[in-house]
Amino acid sequence: MKRMWRNSFVAALALIAATALPVAARSNVDVNVNVGIPVPAPPPPQIVVPSPPVYVPQPQVVYQQPPDFVFPPALGLYVAVGIPNDLFYVGGSYYLYQANNWYRAPYYNGPWVVTKYKKLPPGLRKHRYEQMIAYRDQEYRVYQGGPDHYRGRHFKPNKEWKEHQKQEKKMEKEHQKEHKKEGKKHGKHGD
Repeated sequence: MKRMWRNSFVAALALIAATALPVAARSNVDVNVNVGIPVPAPPPPQIVVPSPPVYVPQPQVVYQQPPDFVFPPALGLYVAVGIPNDLFYVGGSYYLYQANNWYRAPYYNGPWVVTKYKKLPPGLRKHRYEQMIAYRDQEYRVYQGGPDHYRGRHFKPNKEWKEHQKQEKKMEKEHQKEHKKEGKKHGKHGD
């Protein structure tokens, strides 16, 4: 069988050479003979399509009246009570947790802007969400005993509250300046 195959191969080469000889005088002849497994074609180039941006729906939170906020000492920040949303007040901004997203706004009614978890104030990142709700609920039970009898810190956002906040900040700055002056004074005299 090997001999038969070799004879056929030699005969095929002789036939190619005989027919190519007259043409070879006028042009170049190139003969390739491949025996074996054919080489697969290269895979088509991959097309990278960027994924569309993730759509985060804006919360539709509207309150007819400003909500009450209490300050659970274990939490260390204000949290709204008596409303169906999880609303927090920290550092002059309102934070809303809704549908696994955090939002920030300058007012309790918005406008809301999506906020990444790592951009939240440290007080909101300090506790797990479930823990914050437990502290809020515990403090709210005490608050429900009557706002007149409640001894904890609380507020209802309105113009008077904003004025109160401004005054507190102003007094805090003055206190810090005074403290700084005293520190310099004691530092100069070596006391």
